[in-house]
Amino acid sequence: MEAVIAVIVLLFVLCLALGAYATVKVIGAAKRGVDRTITQARRTVEDHTLRAKSFAQLGPAGEIAKLRLALRTSMRATQEALHAGVVADESLKESLGLFQRLSGHGHELDGELKRLESEPDRATLVERLPSLRERTERITGSADSLRWAARDRARHFAEDDLDSLSAQIGVEAGALRHWTTPETDKTPPPWPEAPAADGPTAGQTWSEAPGARTADEPAPPAITPPGPRPTYPWQKKPRPESTT
Repeated sequence: MEAVIAVIVLLFVLCLALGAYATVKVIGAAKRGVDRTITQARRTVEDHTLRAKSFAQLGPAGEIAKLRLALRTSMRATQEALHAGVVADESLKESLGLFQRLSGHGHELDGELKRLESEPDRATLVERLPSLRERTERITGSADSLRWAARDRARHFAEDDLDSLSAQIGVEAGALRHWTTPETDKTPPPWPEAPAADGPTAGQTWSEAPGARTADEPAPPAITPPGPRPTYPWQKKPRPESTT
Protein backbone atom coordinates (compact mmCIF):
# COMPACT_ATOMS: atom_id res chain seq x y z
CA MET A 1 0.00 0.00 0.00
CA GLU A 2 2.84 2.36 0.84
CA ALA A 3 4.42 1.69 -2.57
CA VAL A 4 1.19 2.63 -4.33
CA ILE A 5 0.98 5.87 -2.34
CA ALA A 6 4.60 6.68 -3.18
CA VAL A 7 3.98 6.11 -6.89
CA ILE A 8 0.89 8.34 -6.80
CA VAL A 9 2.81 11.09 -5.01
CA LEU A 10 5.66 10.81 -7.52
CA LEU A 11 3.25 11.06 -10.43
CA PHE A 12 1.61 14.09 -8.85
CA VAL A 13 4.99 15.80 -8.42
CA LEU A 14 5.91 15.02 -12.02
CA CYS A 15 2.63 16.47 -13.24
CA LEU A 16 3.27 19.63 -11.21
CA ALA A 17 6.79 19.93 -12.62
CA LEU A 18 5.61 19.43 -16.19
CA GLY A 19 2.82 21.94 -15.67
CA ALA A 20 5.25 24.51 -14.26
CA TYR A 21 7.68 23.95 -17.15
CA ALA A 22 4.90 24.30 -19.73
CA THR A 23 3.65 27.46 -18.02
CA VAL A 24 7.12 29.01 -18.06
CA LYS A 25 7.55 28.15 -21.74
CA VAL A 26 4.17 29.62 -22.66
CA ILE A 27 4.83 32.77 -20.65
CA GLY A 28 8.27 33.14 -22.24
CA ALA A 29 6.87 32.70 -25.74
CA ALA A 30 4.09 35.17 -25.05
CA LYS A 31 6.58 37.69 -23.63
CA ARG A 32 8.83 37.33 -26.67
CA GLY A 33 5.84 37.78 -28.93
CA VAL A 34 4.78 40.91 -27.08
CA ASP A 35 8.32 42.30 -27.12
CA ARG A 36 8.59 41.57 -30.83
CA THR A 37 5.31 43.33 -31.49
CA ILE A 38 6.27 46.33 -29.38
CA THR A 39 9.67 46.58 -31.08
CA GLN A 40 8.12 46.37 -34.52
CA ALA A 41 5.53 48.98 -33.64
CA ARG A 42 8.17 51.29 -32.19
CA ARG A 43 10.31 50.83 -35.31
CA THR A 44 7.38 51.61 -37.58
CA VAL A 45 6.51 54.75 -35.64
CA GLU A 46 10.12 55.91 -35.68
CA ASP A 47 10.44 55.31 -39.42
CA HIS A 48 7.30 57.34 -40.12
CA THR A 49 8.61 60.09 -37.86
CA LEU A 50 11.93 60.19 -39.68
CA ARG A 51 10.17 60.28 -43.04
CA ALA A 52 8.05 63.18 -41.89
CA LYS A 53 11.11 65.06 -40.57
CA SER A 54 13.04 64.50 -43.81
CA PHE A 55 10.26 66.26 -45.74
CA ALA A 56 9.22 68.86 -43.18
CA GLN A 57 12.55 70.01 -41.77
CA LEU A 58 15.18 71.86 -43.73
CA GLY A 59 18.88 72.21 -43.18
CA PRO A 60 21.06 69.87 -41.09
CA ALA A 61 18.15 68.45 -39.08
CA GLY A 62 16.34 67.30 -42.20
CA GLU A 63 19.58 65.91 -43.64
CA ILE A 64 20.23 63.88 -40.50
CA ALA A 65 16.70 62.46 -40.66
CA LYS A 66 17.29 61.41 -44.28
CA LEU A 67 20.57 59.72 -43.34
CA ARG A 68 18.94 57.77 -40.51
CA LEU A 69 16.04 56.71 -42.69
CA ALA A 70 18.33 55.51 -45.51
CA LEU A 71 20.57 53.64 -43.04
CA ARG A 72 17.71 51.88 -41.28
CA THR A 73 15.92 50.95 -44.52
CA SER A 74 19.04 49.46 -46.11
CA MET A 75 20.10 47.51 -43.03
CA ARG A 76 16.61 46.11 -42.42
CA ALA A 77 16.17 45.01 -46.04
CA THR A 78 19.57 43.28 -46.06
CA GLN A 79 18.87 41.53 -42.77
CA GLU A 80 15.55 40.17 -44.01
CA ALA A 81 17.06 39.00 -47.31
CA LEU A 82 19.96 37.17 -45.65
CA HIS A 83 17.80 35.53 -42.98
CA ALA A 84 15.37 34.34 -45.65
CA GLY A 85 18.13 33.09 -47.95
CA VAL A 86 20.17 31.22 -45.35
CA VAL A 87 17.25 28.82 -44.83
CA ALA A 88 17.64 27.48 -48.39
CA ASP A 89 21.36 28.19 -48.89
CA GLU A 90 23.66 27.47 -45.96
CA SER A 91 26.58 29.13 -47.74
CA LEU A 92 25.04 32.48 -46.79
CA LYS A 93 25.98 31.92 -43.15
CA GLU A 94 29.33 33.60 -43.74
CA SER A 95 27.59 36.54 -45.38
CA LEU A 96 25.23 36.71 -42.42
CA GLY A 97 28.21 36.81 -40.05
CA LEU A 98 29.71 39.70 -42.02
CA PHE A 99 26.40 41.53 -41.90
CA GLN A 100 26.25 41.14 -38.12
CA ARG A 101 29.65 42.84 -37.89
CA LEU A 102 28.38 45.55 -40.22
CA SER A 103 25.28 45.94 -38.08
CA GLY A 104 27.48 46.94 -35.15
CA HIS A 105 28.79 49.91 -37.16
CA GLY A 106 25.28 50.67 -38.35
CA HIS A 107 23.83 50.77 -34.83
CA GLU A 108 26.69 52.96 -33.68
CA LEU A 109 26.11 55.42 -36.53
CA ASP A 110 22.34 55.41 -36.00
CA GLY A 111 22.81 56.20 -32.31
CA GLU A 112 25.17 59.07 -33.14
CA LEU A 113 22.73 60.49 -35.70
CA LYS A 114 19.88 60.21 -33.20
CA ARG A 115 21.84 62.19 -30.61
CA LEU A 116 22.65 64.87 -33.18
CA GLU A 117 18.96 65.41 -33.94
CA SER A 118 18.64 67.37 -30.70
CA GLU A 119 21.95 69.21 -31.13
CA PRO A 120 21.27 72.97 -30.84
CA ASP A 121 24.60 74.02 -32.37
CA ARG A 122 23.78 74.34 -36.06
CA ALA A 123 27.38 75.12 -37.02
CA THR A 124 28.61 71.86 -35.48
CA LEU A 125 26.00 69.90 -37.41
CA VAL A 126 27.01 71.52 -40.69
CA GLU A 127 30.65 70.75 -39.97
CA ARG A 128 30.04 67.07 -39.21
CA LEU A 129 27.52 66.34 -41.92
CA PRO A 130 30.04 65.40 -44.67
CA SER A 131 31.72 62.76 -42.53
CA LEU A 132 28.35 61.41 -41.35
CA ARG A 133 27.11 61.23 -44.93
CA GLU A 134 30.26 59.37 -46.00
CA ARG A 135 29.95 56.81 -43.21
CA THR A 136 26.30 56.28 -44.00
CA GLU A 137 27.05 55.71 -47.68
CA ARG A 138 29.81 53.23 -46.88
CA ILE A 139 27.62 51.20 -44.54
CA THR A 140 24.57 51.25 -46.79
CA GLY A 141 26.73 50.45 -49.81
CA SER A 142 28.17 47.38 -48.09
CA ALA A 143 24.72 46.30 -46.95
CA ASP A 144 23.27 46.77 -50.44
CA SER A 145 26.15 44.80 -51.94
CA LEU A 146 25.48 41.85 -49.62
CA ARG A 147 21.75 41.99 -50.26
CA TRP A 148 22.01 42.08 -54.05
CA ALA A 149 24.69 39.38 -54.09
CA ALA A 150 22.40 37.08 -52.09
CA ARG A 151 19.49 37.83 -54.41
CA ASP A 152 21.59 37.26 -57.53
CA ARG A 153 22.80 33.95 -56.12
CA ALA A 154 19.25 32.81 -55.38
CA ARG A 155 18.10 33.93 -58.83
CA HIS A 156 20.98 32.07 -60.50
CA PHE A 157 20.15 28.84 -58.68
CA ALA A 158 16.47 29.30 -59.53
CA GLU A 159 17.30 29.73 -63.22
CA ASP A 160 19.51 26.62 -63.22
CA ASP A 161 16.78 24.61 -61.56
CA LEU A 162 14.23 25.98 -64.04
CA ASP A 163 16.46 25.02 -67.00
CA SER A 164 16.89 21.48 -65.66
CA LEU A 165 13.18 21.19 -64.96
CA SER A 166 12.29 22.46 -68.44
CA ALA A 167 14.60 19.88 -70.03
CA GLN A 168 13.07 17.06 -67.98
CA ILE A 169 9.56 18.21 -68.85
CA GLY A 170 10.51 18.33 -72.54
CA VAL A 171 11.74 14.74 -72.41
CA GLU A 172 8.64 13.60 -70.55
CA ALA A 173 6.35 15.44 -72.96
CA GLY A 174 8.07 13.77 -75.90
CA ALA A 175 7.65 10.37 -74.27
CA LEU A 176 3.96 11.05 -73.63
CA ARG A 177 3.40 12.00 -77.27
CA HIS A 178 5.08 8.79 -78.53
CA TRP A 179 1.84 6.80 -78.79
CA THR A 180 2.35 5.53 -82.40
CA THR A 181 3.71 1.99 -83.01
CA PRO A 182 5.69 0.74 -86.00
CA GLU A 183 3.52 -0.36 -88.92
CA THR A 184 3.08 -4.11 -89.04
CA ASP A 185 3.64 -6.15 -92.21
CA LYS A 186 0.25 -6.60 -93.82
CA THR A 187 1.39 -9.60 -95.94
CA PRO A 188 -0.12 -12.78 -94.42
CA PRO A 189 2.34 -15.45 -93.35
CA PRO A 190 2.79 -18.35 -95.82
CA TRP A 191 0.66 -21.40 -95.18
CA PRO A 192 2.45 -24.69 -94.49
CA GLU A 193 2.97 -26.91 -97.54
CA ALA A 194 0.32 -29.54 -98.21
CA PRO A 195 1.34 -33.20 -97.64
CA ALA A 196 2.03 -35.38 -100.64
CA ALA A 197 -0.91 -37.75 -99.96
CA ASP A 198 -4.31 -36.93 -101.31
CA GLY A 199 -6.45 -35.79 -98.48
CA PRO A 200 -7.11 -32.82 -96.25
CA THR A 201 -4.27 -30.50 -95.40
CA ALA A 202 -2.62 -31.19 -92.09
CA GLY A 203 -2.85 -27.56 -91.06
CA GLN A 204 -6.44 -27.08 -92.04
CA THR A 205 -8.56 -25.73 -89.21
CA TRP A 206 -11.98 -25.27 -90.71
CA SER A 207 -14.62 -28.05 -90.91
CA GLU A 208 -14.80 -30.59 -93.68
CA ALA A 209 -17.11 -30.08 -96.60
CA PRO A 210 -20.50 -31.81 -96.44
CA GLY A 211 -20.26 -35.45 -97.43
CA ALA A 212 -16.56 -35.73 -96.80
CA ARG A 213 -15.42 -38.93 -95.16
CA THR A 214 -12.79 -39.52 -92.59
CA ALA A 215 -9.83 -41.84 -92.86
CA ASP A 216 -11.46 -44.45 -90.58
CA GLU A 217 -14.63 -44.81 -92.62
CA PRO A 218 -14.69 -47.70 -95.20
CA ALA A 219 -14.63 -46.75 -98.83
CA PRO A 220 -17.97 -47.16 -100.63
CA PRO A 221 -18.15 -49.96 -103.27
CA ALA A 222 -17.37 -49.00 -106.80
CA ILE A 223 -20.65 -50.51 -108.21
CA THR A 224 -23.80 -50.80 -106.18
CA PRO A 225 -25.16 -54.42 -106.36
CA PRO A 226 -28.65 -54.74 -107.90
CA GLY A 227 -31.56 -55.35 -105.59
CA PRO A 228 -34.21 -58.09 -106.09
CA ARG A 229 -36.21 -57.80 -109.26
CA PRO A 230 -39.88 -56.92 -108.90
CA THR A 231 -42.43 -59.64 -109.74
CA TYR A 232 -45.66 -59.17 -111.59
CA PRO A 233 -48.91 -61.23 -111.39
CA TRP A 234 -48.96 -62.25 -115.05
CA GLN A 235 -45.59 -63.87 -114.87
CA LYS A 236 -45.57 -67.68 -114.54
CA LYS A 237 -43.85 -69.28 -111.68
CA PRO A 238 -40.86 -71.22 -112.74
CA ARG A 239 -41.26 -74.94 -112.66
CA PRO A 240 -38.95 -76.98 -110.66
CA GLU A 241 -36.60 -79.08 -112.65
CA SER A 242 -37.33 -82.81 -112.78
CA THR A 243 -34.88 -85.09 -111.20
CA THR A 244 -35.81 -88.06 -113.42
